[in-house]
Amino acid sequence: MRAVVAEQPGGPEVLTVTDRPDPEPAPGEVVIDVAAAGLNRADLLQRQGFYPPPKGASDIIGMECSGVVSAVGEGVDGWQEGDEVCALLAGGGYATKVAVPAGQVMPVPKGVDLITAAALPEVTTTVWSNVFMVGGLTPDETFLVHGGAGGIGTMAIQLANQIGARVIATVGSAEKAELAKSLGAEVAINYKDQDFVEVAKVYGGADVILDNMGAKYLARNIDALNPEGRLVIIGMQGGTKAELDINALLRKRAAVIATNLRGRPVEQKATICAAVVERIWPMVEAGEVKAVVQDVLPLEEAAEAHRLMESGTHTGKILLSTAAPTAG
Repeated sequence: MRAVVAEQPGGPEVLTVTDRPDPEPAPGEVVIDVAAAGLNRADLLQRQGFYPPPKGASDIIGMECSGVVSAVGEGVDGWQEGDEVCALLAGGGYATKVAVPAGQVMPVPKGVDLITAAALPEVTTTVWSNVFMVGGLTPDETFLVHGGAGGIGTMAIQLANQIGARVIATVGSAEKAELAKSLGAEVAINYKDQDFVEVAKVYGGADVILDNMGAKYLARNIDALNPEGRLVIIGMQGGTKAELDINALLRKRAAVIATNLRGRPVEQKATICAAVVERIWPMVEAGEVKAVVQDVLPLEEAAEAHRLMESGTHTGKILLSTAAPTAG
C-alpha cells in the first residue's frame, strides 16, 4: 500500500510517500480501502515529534478516514466486504489501506459522498464527547467555541445550535465570521480586534467553552465563564503551561477539564462512535448538519496540505484523496 510517513520530526517537507505492507485484520478489526483521510491539528504535532501515536498504533499519520471495507477479522459482526464506511483511527489514515477496530467504524451517512465522509469522524466524535458528554451543554445555556471556522469549530457551532443553545464563536477574519454565523453562531468575535471576554460578557457569559488554545487563553476563559461553567480544553496551540487562579474557579464553582480522544481505550471510542451514529447521523442525513470541506488534495500532496493547515487561512476541513496520481 501507499502511505505517508514522517521519517524524522520536522516541517511539512519531512512527509514522504512510501510503500508499506498491506495490513491484515486482527480479531475484532476490519481493513478499509481508504478513499480519503482528514487532516487534524494533532497530525501536525505528530509530524513535529510532539504527539506520538498510542502504544500499538500505526506510526503512519492520520486519525480519520473514509473508504470501503475490504477484509473482516475474526469475531466481527455487522460489517462485510464492500460496505462504505468512515472511521475514527488512532493512526494510519494517510494510506491506501488501514486496519481499525470494528467499534470505531461508522456507516457513511445517507446523502454524503464517500470522500466528504472522511471529514466527519474526528469532528463529530470530538464535539459530541467533549461538548455534550463531558461539558454537559444543555439547550438553555450559552456555548463559546474558539476557532469557530475550523473543522471542530464548524461542527461544534452546528450541533450546539441544533440543540437550542446560544452559540458564540471566535474567528480570525470577517470572512470566517460570516461562515460561523451562517452555521448558527449568534455572535462571531474577531479575536484580532475584539476581546472575546468582554463580548461574551455582553451576551451573558459562557456556560460551556470548548478551547483549543490551552495556556494562552486559560485565565481569560475562566473570566468568561458563568457560575458553574465548564471549560473543556482539547488543544494546546497557545502553549501548555499557565498559572491557574483557583480562587476564581472557587468563586464561580467552575470546572476546568482537559481531555483527548486519541488515547482513550478502544471500548470508550466505540461507545462514542455508537452515540454519534445514533444522535448526529440523523441530523446529517436530514441536512441539518454538514461537514465543511475547503480542499481535497491528493495523498502525494500531504506536505502541501500541512502547509495550508499551518497557514491558518483555511476554513473547515482539508482532506487527502488516495486516488492514484495521474501519469504525466
